[in-house]
Formats: sequence, structure tokens, C-alpha cells
Amino acid sequence: MAARQPDRSWAAEPERGLVLAVLAPGADGADELAELEELARTALVEPVGRVVQHRRLPDARTYVGKGKLEELKQAYGEAGAEVLVVDDELSPPQQRALENALQARVVDRTQLILDIFAQHAVSAEGKLQVELAQLEYNLPRMRGMWQHLERLGGGTGGLGAGVGTRGPGESQLETDRRLARRRVTLLRERLRKLSRQRDVRRKERRRTETPTVALAGYTNAGKSTLLNALTDAGVSVRDRLFETLDPTTRGYEHEGRRYLVTDTVGFVRRLPHQLVEGFAATLEETLVADLVLHVVDGSAPEQRLIEQIAAVDSVLREIGAGELPVELVVNKIDAVDTLGRRRLANRYPDAPQISALTGEGLEELRARIAERFGDRFERVRLLLPYEEGRRLNELYALGAPIDEREDTPEGVLVVARLPRRELRRYAPYLVAEAAPERRRTGA
Repeated sequence: MAARQPDRSWAAEPERGLVLAVLAPGADGADELAELEELARTALVEPVGRVVQHRRLPDARTYVGKGKLEELKQAYGEAGAEVLVVDDELSPPQQRALENALQARVVDRTQLILDIFAQHAVSAEGKLQVELAQLEYNLPRMRGMWQHLERLGGGTGGLGAGVGTRGPGESQLETDRRLARRRVTLLRERLRKLSRQRDVRRKERRRTETPTVALAGYTNAGKSTLLNALTDAGVSVRDRLFETLDPTTRGYEHEGRRYLVTDTVGFVRRLPHQLVEGFAATLEETLVADLVLHVVDGSAPEQRLIEQIAAVDSVLREIGAGELPVELVVNKIDAVDTLGRRRLANRYPDAPQISALTGEGLEELRARIAERFGDRFERVRLLLPYEEGRRLNELYALGAPIDEREDTPEGVLVVARLPRRELRRYAPYLVAEAAPERRRTGA
């Protein structure tokens, strides 16, 4: 299948980037490098070449070995690259060593993803989360601005940087670090306040007993397209990695019952821990869901699909959502031939196959969701006296689906699906199916 090209009609001219990776001995890594290159394109870097070294672990000082470093310098110059993109999170010494060797900018996997998040954050909360993650990543790397001051003196000696060099550089660097730490504290507090506000909204949703479904999955698996197909949400579905960062919750009705669906940020393999922590508030929407739909791209090659499912499962466990009920949903089935569909059905026999783009399989998916929550409500017949009209208002406030309503001389007769926890409160108004005109008062 041809590699999917992201939509870059909106973008500025991309930089030229050389891709560097250290892989385990014998590992092909083509799929992983393809993902890194797609991440690079999303961050406006056009890959112009690859350099790969197979070794058990990256070099602790220079990331690649001495011989490969010479090869890297030559490849970088020949490719006319403007930036080196590394498929790992580099330590500060590794990053400085590569920058000094190439006399070029070096961007690791974490920086790349942070840059993409910075491009795509729209809401105030999303921007705060990106800034927090960037600050926490950059704090241990804050030194470059003041290196010229550090080099002004001679030997370091036993007392510090040497006569004439103590003071400006060090104090400015410490000032910058202190300001950054203060900003981190401020951002955390703002995000806590926003989290509390969102918690109030979630409690209001839960009070109505409306079932909540979270869409989780690998980035670009089609979650946003599915949200639009189920709820007419109208969220962006451009073909870019991490197109959706901010959680979007919308509702839809099926057979008279209302459901809420939340689209969450997409995952990738080795999602940086700064982002998992920084976007904890966003990921909370997954934690409080009644059901998680794990949306996968059925058109992806088999090994890639397996790895993507494992990556999402890993992040769900990391954020504490591993115990939630999860339903696997195979999306993009319109791009899969008959044999491929059969193979997917054999591998994932319980997973509905759908196309959020064409609508195929969506009714089956809605029915599966409804079946999950079938025992949350009980169909009841109530006779509510006119003098207790507030009870009818409360019934509507609960979000209970009302199938029938009739005004009678004795009061309002309604047939509704009542949340089970509210049955006791409405017990005095229950009436028998066979004799709706007779009111039972046994409370």
C-alpha cells in the first residue's frame, strides 16, 4: 500500500532533515522509521535520508559509535540537511555531542512530538499543557545561551570556574532555571483549576446517568471521523498526526436513549512521558468513561497494527485506564479487500468492522454500545400528580428517555426509562402496565 502523505497545503516550506536511529541487532525498523518520518513531515521537516546503526544500546556519550559518527557527518553534508532528527529521546550530553560534531541543530523524538503538539494546540488548556511539557523537557537542557560566558576564564580549580569567570554566566543560567521552575508551578496550578472545573462538568453528566464512551487509539486511526459520524460533531479530520489534541464531547441518540462520546488525543509508540504527564487532564476523560472504544486502522499492515494496539494498551495502563471496559473497533474497513477483512475477523473475532468515512457498520456499533448499557435503565410507567409537577421536571433533568406522555385527569402519565438508582425515589408514582388509571402508593 502506498505511504499516506499528510496534507501540507497549509504549511510553510519544510526544512530538510536527516533521520538517525539506533536499532537492536537484526531489527529491520523500516516501519518505525516510517513513523518517525511521518512525524517529521507533520513538524514541517522533509526527510532527505536515513542513517541507522545496529547496536544493543546507544552510546551513552554520542548516541552512535565513533565510526558511525564520522559516517553521519559525511551523510549529513551530502544530503544538504538543515536538521538532524533522532528516533530516541537524547540525554543532554548526547544532544550536545551530536550538535558539536555536526555543527547543526539536533531534534530528538520527544522534541519533534512536542513541536507537533505546539502546532496543533487550540484551546487555552491545550496550550498550557504543551508549554508545561516543553518546559519540563527543556529544564535540564538550559545552558546554550550562556556558554560564551562560561568559556571566558581559565582552569576551573578547586573553587569553581576560575578567577574572573564566576558570576554572570552562572547567575543568569540559575535565574533562567528559577524562572522556568516558577512557571512550571504556575502552569500546574492553572491546569489543576481547569481540571476541577472539568470535574464539575463530568459530575453533572454522571448525575444524569448518561452513558459516556471515550474514543482511544493510535493517532490517525480515524477517531475524529468516527466522532463526526456518530454525533455530527464537525471536528477537524485533516490527515495529520495529532490533529486532535483537545478532548471533544458530543452526544447522540439511539432508540430514544442519549449517549455521550469523547474524542481524546491520539497515541504513538513511546509517547514521551512529559506528554503523558502534561496531558493527564485531557486523558482524564478516558479514565471517567463508562466504556473505551479502542479504534484501530484496519488498513494498516498486520505487524504495524499489532504494534499500534500494544502501544495504545500500554498508554492506557500508564494513565490508570487499564481496568476500564474496552471494546476494539476496526475502522477504515472500506480500504480493506475481502481477504483482508476475513483475516481481521479471524484475528479479532469480537471487534466490529466499520468505516467511519462511509458509514458501513455504524448501526451495528451503535447497537453494541446500547447493549453494553442495556441494564442501566428500567422501563417504568409513572403517574405524576399535577401538584407535584417538579417531579416531572426532575425526570427530564435526569436525562431519562421518555417514550410516552399523556395528560390524564389524575396527572401526567409517562412511560420512561429510569436510571435504576432513581427507582426508589419514584416508587410512589409507579403504576401497573395493565391498569394505568390505578395508582399504587406502596413506597
